[in-house]
Order: sequence, then C-alpha cells, then structure tokens
Amino acid sequence: LRRSCLVFEAKAQTDFISNRQLWAGQVSEWMPACEALGVVGDQNSARAVIQALFLPLQVNPGSDRSRFTGYFEPTFEARLSPQGRFTDPVLPRPTDLVVQDGEVYQRLRNNRLRPYPARAEISQRNTPALAYMRPEDLFFLQIQGSGRLLLPDGRTLRAVYAANNGRKFVSTANWLLRKGWINRSQAGMTGIKAWMASASERRLRAAMNANPRYIFFAIKPEGDPNLGPDGSLGVPLTPIGSIAVAPAYHPLGAPYFLQTAAPGLGGQWSGFAGAQETGGAIKGPVRADIYFGTGDQAGQRADTVNADGALWILLPRQVANRIFEGMQSAQTPQQAGDLLNLP
Repeated sequence: LRRSCLVFEAKAQTDFISNRQLWAGQVSEWMPACEALGVVGDQNSARAVIQALFLPLQVNPGSDRSRFTGYFEPTFEARLSPQGRFTDPVLPRPTDLVVQDGEVYQRLRNNRLRPYPARAEISQRNTPALAYMRPEDLFFLQIQGSGRLLLPDGRTLRAVYAANNGRKFVSTANWLLRKGWINRSQAGMTGIKAWMASASERRLRAAMNANPRYIFFAIKPEGDPNLGPDGSLGVPLTPIGSIAVAPAYHPLGAPYFLQTAAPGLGGQWSGFAGAQETGGAIKGPVRADIYFGTGDQAGQRADTVNADGALWILLPRQVANRIFEGMQSAQTPQQAGDLLNLP
C-alpha cells in the first residue's frame, strides 16, 4: 500500500487516483491515509491505521461468476541466439504497433491502420529478437506477462511486459480439452507445458495459435532479486500482497480484502492485497489473480488457485461515505452503484 501511495503522491492533489473509476476519489482524499502509513511499525499499528481510516465496500459480481486464480514470475532458460530447441524469439514492441482510443493497430506503409495481426502471423516474422526460448517456455512467459531469463553464463535478466497485439485471450487449456489432446488432470500450467514439450510441431503450433493474443517484452537487468517485477501500476509486486484486476472495474493502487480457498493458500484463506497489476484474462468485477512470487515453488502454489470467493475494496472514509450518501440519494455514478454493495 505504501508503494501504491508513492504513485498517488506523484500526482496533483486534485487528480483522481483513477481516470476511469472517478468514484474512487481524488489524491487529496487518499493522502491522510497514505501519510498515516508512515507511523506503521508492526501488525497491530497497521491494523489500527487501516481500520481507522478506511471503510470496506463489497464488490458485487452481478451476473459474472466470482473467480480467483494465481500467477507468479517464472524463471526460464534462454539464449541470446537460436540454439537447439531455443528457437522462439522474445520480441520487443514493434515500431508499427500503435494504440488509439484503447484499440491496438498496425500502421501500414501507406500510413493506414488495421487491427494488429494475431499470434500465428506474428510468429512467422523474421525480426531481431531480444532472446530465444523454448516454444512452450515463451508461450507461458507471455501468459504470465513477465519473467526472469537465465543465461548459460549465469546472468539473470528480466523480461518485462512492453505491449500486446490487442487480441482477446483464449484459454489454451479449454481448447486442448475440446480437442481431446489433454485430460482434466493435465489442464494446469505444469500439465500443458509437459504436453507441449512432447507434442509434434504441428500440434504444438496449432495449440499456441489457438490463443491469438501475443505479448511483446523489454529486457532489463534483474535488479533486486527479492522484489517482483513492476506491475501495471509501475511498482514492484509483493508476493501474496499484490493482485491483478480488471481495470474496467477497479482503480489501480487501491487496497482490497479477499476471501477464497486453494491448496496453495492453505485451504480457506483471506488476505489484504493491493491492485497493482492487470491481465488480459482478468475479466469481471469479482475476479483477481493473486501474485505468488518468483520461481517453481511459487508457480506450483499459484497453479492450485481456481475458486470462487468474495472481494471488498477499502476506500478512505471520506470517499466511502460520499458513495454511501450518493446511493441513498440515487446520485452516485451508475458505475459505482452497480459495482459496490453497501457495507
């Protein structure tokens, strides 16, 4: 939450913390709570500050199903030139990719725009690459959105999200299940990676191209190995303390309280987390992806999370009370009224 506050503090006091969810309030309304975090020194003082300065509002799933999943920062082997099975390029953001009014286009030589190509076309390009990976590893790096690349000389680099091609995410697991190429027990990341590693080239490419979404990366030094990658908010992610949410519903940077269940969380679980990341597969109001950290163990825990649950946004009391009063007088913006239940 302190890291979220640093982002808010860099804005003008009259700015809204979110340009899309204006109901979440202005920077000036968040500053008293952010400043109070400076006196937090232990769990008890943290609890006292949060309970004194914030109010929880439960998020209404509406007609959508609630769902919580997990993700992590994977570590993959990589090469700086094609070698053996290290054939698939980690591509930078293309110079012909443009974003207008939230849509992603390709600028053609005649300066006309068209929807940016899908994965199958992009994969056929012969363009300079940042690194090379095994096909199945690159595919899951793109699903995760970031990761660490381990080179043969022992160096570790970070592949960080740079852009996407604007195509909708399609579940490869569901596609493989419909084709009958995997069974339910193989539908997690570990099972799909194992299937891809042993599949024929034709089936491998067909399965990957079934998801037209393609992610482009930038390469950065590893930096502090104990910190996660920067999320969409621009701050490092905290294991079991950061979540990815749908920006159509949620203000980035806001704190949330979650209730769900998963083996990787020890069964029934509830916890406090900051909305500091977004994801193409995250759709719906009561939908969040919990960040578990870096490496195989984090990945194994994240792979067990797939359950329904409940979600509350914590808002400064001044903001929450204004929403409450607006609901009472039917003057609250429809977006907030549809999304939030009364406490």
